Amino acid sequence: MGELDRETAGFLRIWDYRQFFGGVAVPTGGVASVAVYPHARGRGVAGALLSESLRVMREAGQVIAALYPYVLPLYRRHGWEHVGTVEWATVPLVNLAATPRAPLPVRPATPADLPDLHACYLRTAATVDGMLDRAEPGSDHASVFGADLVTVAPGPEGLRGYLTADRPDDARLVVKDLVADDVEAAHVLLRQLASWAGLLTEAEVRVFDAALLDHLVPGALTRGAEVHRFMLRVVDLPAAVAARGWPAVAHMKPFSVDIEVTDPTAPWNTGRWRLGHDGSSAFCEPGGTGEVHLHARALGPWFAGSTTAHSLRRAGLLSGRPTAALLDALTGAPHPVRLSNTF
Repeated sequence: MGELDRETAGFLRIWDYRQFFGGVAVPTGGVASVAVYPHARGRGVAGALLSESLRVMREAGQVIAALYPYVLPLYRRHGWEHVGTVEWATVPLVNLAATPRAPLPVRPATPADLPDLHACYLRTAATVDGMLDRAEPGSDHASVFGADLVTVAPGPEGLRGYLTADRPDDARLVVKDLVADDVEAAHVLLRQLASWAGLLTEAEVRVFDAALLDHLVPGALTRGAEVHRFMLRVVDLPAAVAARGWPAVAHMKPFSVDIEVTDPTAPWNTGRWRLGHDGSSAFCEPGGTGEVHLHARALGPWFAGSTTAHSLRRAGLLSGRPTAALLDALTGAPHPVRLSNTF
């Protein structure tokens, strides 16, 4: 809660999440429901709420913070920047008729499937930077049964795939999750969608792994039919570096980059740091010459690997020595960053 003249003037919520980066679930504050009472608007209440939220998240060990923006200048002033999307694709159901048949059974999910549903989700989510791990209590696993359709493809050990969907009207299915471990599981689930072609015209599918749709849907589809962009900021730089996975550096020689960060809203990030890897893990420690300068807004896109040092330089968020390109080697940038949940 935010106060002005000793009266409640605003509110925000911080969800306790973890987002996958480099295959590791990183403690994340999901900032949501930022609101300021009409009589208090224009008096710095929202900015004060965001500043205080960073201190709260740091104390809670939430080393990065994600949000869906409504007022871009406000969040950018406090260090957030765009890194990724929630994307939906539109698939005409008649275009799925040519999907190859797969010798796999399918059935409706039951409450006994909840652990395997989550495990199946995690196997895909851990390979896509930005995805939540959907751990409880931040997520309610049983809420999956609020969907109109929950279909699973069983395997000898757990599930090989599943889909969840709602039927909001007489024209379409809204597919929230379409998750498959392998091509056979993907085919059998796509054929499940195709079976609705006589009743409905299209499916709106939330995109997890874009290749599953781009490479396996046998007909035309429309990617980006609906896109919601989300922003990220680094709450605690050395702790965030320690929490992330760094698979891109597994076969590289050790190196370091001396950076200098300017972060007025999270002053504990401000200063000179030596950032790099020692052959086994990445590190961020105080010191160095500060030969590459990063604005707070650059930290989120760099950490996520959603853009390159060259792009950050062109955007005015990075300056300094050409060694800045080594920052891309740490994250394997650029690559898509996705979320599959809103909050």
